[in-house]
Amino acid sequence: MSPVAAEQSEAEWSKAYEATILPLMKSHCLDCHGEKDAEGEFNIAQFNDGKMAIKHRDSFERIVKRIELGEMPPEDSEPFTTEQKQAIQTWFDARPKQKLCDELASDSTQKWYRGNVMSRRLTRSEYRYAIEDLVGTPLPDSISLPSDGSGGEGFDTNGDSLFLSPIHLESYLRAADWAVTKWLSAERLDELTKSDDATSFRKSAQDIVHRFARRAWRRPTEEAEIERLMTLYDAEIKRSETSETEGKQPAGVNAISQPLKAILLSPHFLFVVEKEAPEGGVQRLTAHELAMRLSLFLWSSIPDAELSQLADSGQILNNETVKTQVTRMLSDPRSDRLGENFGLQWLGLTDLKSKTPDQEVFPDFDNALLADMQHEATSFVSDIFRQDRRLLDLIDGDHVIINQRLAEHYGLTEAADGLAKSKSDDASEWKRVQVEDGRRGGVMTLGAVLVKTSHSRRTSPVLRGQWILSEVVGSPVPPPPPGVPPLEETTAGGEVATLREQLEIHRKNPTCASCHNRMDPLGFGLENFDALGRWRTMDGQNPIDASGRLPSGQTFSGPAELKSLVAKRADEFRKHFVKKLLGFALGRSLSKFDDCVVTECLKQLESHDDHAAILIETICLSYPFQHRYFKASVDAK
Repeated sequence: MSPVAAEQSEAEWSKAYEATILPLMKSHCLDCHGEKDAEGEFNIAQFNDGKMAIKHRDSFERIVKRIELGEMPPEDSEPFTTEQKQAIQTWFDARPKQKLCDELASDSTQKWYRGNVMSRRLTRSEYRYAIEDLVGTPLPDSISLPSDGSGGEGFDTNGDSLFLSPIHLESYLRAADWAVTKWLSAERLDELTKSDDATSFRKSAQDIVHRFARRAWRRPTEEAEIERLMTLYDAEIKRSETSETEGKQPAGVNAISQPLKAILLSPHFLFVVEKEAPEGGVQRLTAHELAMRLSLFLWSSIPDAELSQLADSGQILNNETVKTQVTRMLSDPRSDRLGENFGLQWLGLTDLKSKTPDQEVFPDFDNALLADMQHEATSFVSDIFRQDRRLLDLIDGDHVIINQRLAEHYGLTEAADGLAKSKSDDASEWKRVQVEDGRRGGVMTLGAVLVKTSHSRRTSPVLRGQWILSEVVGSPVPPPPPGVPPLEETTAGGEVATLREQLEIHRKNPTCASCHNRMDPLGFGLENFDALGRWRTMDGQNPIDASGRLPSGQTFSGPAELKSLVAKRADEFRKHFVKKLLGFALGRSLSKFDDCVVTECLKQLESHDDHAAILIETICLSYPFQHRYFKASVDAK
């Protein structure tokens, strides 16, 4: 790692760019990144002077990293010398930083500011968990909800993608009917039926409606709101008086379900409402809004009783209280949902059920196995936070979290025997198992990832390498240009080529080489795993060759050495992971105004020996998490 360079002024940094860096870019990069047909969307022409370098200072991060890794310029071009690489890195490290830690993107601070969605609806997962935590029972699978889109940093918590359709409303109606029936348990019916007359019955019903609305709407309710809800009760009572009710439940029992359903169909339940002052501007969230943000981030649900009480008293606005609550919430089983909703979206595994390995080639595959693989991924990510493990365990961890079925599938015989002895009749018992040989452990060797990055009948080093670059180190490759030919299945001599030979032929095409030289070697490191994530040493009649050589000249062989190699890019991984987690927490795209949070998260990781829980605490204490920008209302203008 190069020594930290002293921060320069904009004038100094701009002058150094024109004198030293721009000539190097022109001499080494112009062939591929000239004004016409610039590769990778990097056009040197837009950085033709120091003023433009200042304007696009953040764009240089990816460029400098590619140069440092030896990925630029390509192998057939004159490489940068060690001294030139050092000069570029030193110049970039000395870039003047913008002081934006106590600001948010707004009309006045960011040109062409699009604004943020003020109120978004609950995502499908958040809605399901909110109902489960409210009534104490999960929604049945028979009540399906439409899937959500994604935006921002790639998560469904982005408000821009959370539209409301008639299909959503139909689903919410069915869910509300089911939830109210469940919530009106025998105990609550008993509470109602102990009334002696219609007046006391209505009073008991009103108390129940009040308690239900308080929890569902995540805030204290006003008397007028409860009275409006009770008009539905009164209307149903009046209607029942004119209809035949003999042999049915008391009219009041049927009537109370109406305001309860209305509560669940209200925007106060369906939406994450953060009220803005008419004058607009940057405002701190209220206590109840902050409690809701905490609960959505860690539990994908509504606040529990303790969080609600802290919001009512205002104590949740104290940073020490926030720290205490983060610790409590991470220790709660509900924090497993962080692994499900953040983890699966980060890893690109939310649509895993759409993967259908060919039954002819893989007769052992079934949906139960796929579900176990998805659960393994969820558990592995959530365990990193719940147990406050090293963040780098996501790369080179020495353990897996599996059940008996997965242990047998992966060939972990000892683990399978141990799980079988504990509960031989149930494959759903999950256990953390140490692995010593480096084959398993970390997200790159998760069964779900290996299935996701394979084709239906074979593995794909290209997809696996692309996945590592995009999802793990945050260095994605651009999509292939149109007209790229498919893999050749035969060699020049007419014999069937191995997959490695096919890809070597493919890389001879200059159009393909620049990206495939980055992706393919990484993917080859995982070739010991077949398309179902099982360990293998042969691919048909051919021995597996799991070696790879990167553009930098680094070589490796097999998953253990691949993980060690990727772990050396830990700084890239940490920064990419932090941005993803922050984007998920904020539910929007990140901007330069969020860079201070990213920097602080990385600083806290370093000072806490890379333990992951500090990231949650740092994000929850951050300015963007506790503040919001609102446009001024029309009337205020």
